[in-house]
Amino acid sequence: MEHYHGLVLNLHQPTRNLEDLWENQPWEAKDILYALDRIPRTLWAFEDVARVHLAMSGTLLETLANRQFQDLVYNTIKCGDLLWFLQNEKIIQILGNAYYHPVLPLIPSKDREEHLLRWIGLAKHIFFRNYFPGFWPPEMGFCMEMIPLLKHFGYQYVLVDCEHVEPLHPMKWEELRYRPHIARYGQDEIIVVVRDRDLSKAQESGMNYEWFAHELQERTQWCDFPSLVVTCTDGENGEWFRNAANSANFWNSFYLEFLNNVRLGTAPAKPIFIHEYINQHGWWGEVRVHSGSWNTGEHSGIGFVQWTGSEAQKDALRRIHDTSATLYYLKEVLGDKLQDPHRQYQMEEAMWHLLKAETSCYLYWGESWVYRVHKDLDTVWFNLDELRKN
Repeated sequence: MEHYHGLVLNLHQPTRNLEDLWENQPWEAKDILYALDRIPRTLWAFEDVARVHLAMSGTLLETLANRQFQDLVYNTIKCGDLLWFLQNEKIIQILGNAYYHPVLPLIPSKDREEHLLRWIGLAKHIFFRNYFPGFWPPEMGFCMEMIPLLKHFGYQYVLVDCEHVEPLHPMKWEELRYRPHIARYGQDEIIVVVRDRDLSKAQESGMNYEWFAHELQERTQWCDFPSLVVTCTDGENGEWFRNAANSANFWNSFYLEFLNNVRLGTAPAKPIFIHEYINQHGWWGEVRVHSGSWNTGEHSGIGFVQWTGSEAQKDALRRIHDTSATLYYLKEVLGDKLQDPHRQYQMEEAMWHLLKAETSCYLYWGESWVYRVHKDLDTVWFNLDELRKN
C-alpha cells in the first residue's frame, strides 16, 4: 500500500516587519530572507519528486513585491526572482490565505471575507493563476462557520489540526488522521485535511531522516488504504529553518535525504500535492471540527488562548468588533455618497487599518504588540468620524 506525505510551510511577516528588522536588526532580516530564498533553490534539482505547499500571507507577498523593498535588499536576495521561482508548479503549490493573517474565528465574519478577497486579488496578480485548490487558515484557526465562505471562494479543501477533529461515525485512529474527510455547515461542505500534530512538532524543532522514516512506518503500518500524512509548520522561523549551515537546517539535513530516498524507492512515503491525492483517492468520512488553532509553545490551541488569554487581548478584540460594526453600519448609511472620491478614500483607509489591526501577531505578543491594534483602530475611528462630519 502506498503512503504519501504532504509538506506545508507557513510563511508570514506582519506589515513593515521586514523593513523594520532590516533597519534595526539586519542580521535577523537576512536570516529570514535567506530562509525564503532557500526553498526554491533547494528544490530545483528535484522536480521529479519534491512537492511543497506554501501558505504565504498577503503582507509578506506585498513586501516581497514592493519595488522599494526589492531595491533595499537587492544585494542580499532578489525578491523578484524569488517570486518568479515560486511559480514553479511542479514543486510548489501556493495555498489560499487571508491578507493580514488574522485568526479568522476571532474576528467579525464580514471582515473574514475582506481578508480572503484581498489576498486572492494580490495572489492572482503575483502568481499568474486564477485557482488555488487549498486554503490555509492563519494559525490554523478554524471554525465550522467558515465553511460557506471558503466554498464561496472555490476552495476544494482546508487544513485543520488533528486535535480538533471529531468523527461523526466510527473510525480507526489512522483513518481519522491520515485520510481527508468532509465537514458540513448548513448546506455547504468542504474537504478537511488533517495535520499530524506530533510529526509537525518534530518538523518544527528538528529531526533526521531515519527518525522520520521510522515514525512514518510505525504510524501507517495498519493503514489498509493509501494514507496521507500531513505536516505543517512555519517555514522561516526558528534556527532549524533559518540556519544556513548544511548540517543544521531542515532542507539539507533532512528533506534532501528524504527526496533522495524517494528517488531510490526506499522511502516509506512519497511527497504529493494534497489536491492530487484528493483527486486520486477522494475522501473518507464525515467529521466535525471543533473551533481551535494549532499548538504554539505551551498552548494547545484550544480556546485560542494564545490570542485571548489576557485582559489586554480581550479588550483589543472587543474594540475590533465594535469598530467593525460601526464601519459597516456607516457604510450602509452613506450608501451612494461613498462614490465621492474623498469619502471613498476615507472609507478605504478605515477598512485597511481595521483589517491590519486584526493581524494575529498583534494579539499573540500580548502586552508587547497589542498597542498596534489600538494604533490602527485609532486611525479607523479618525476616518469614520470624518465621514460622519461630511
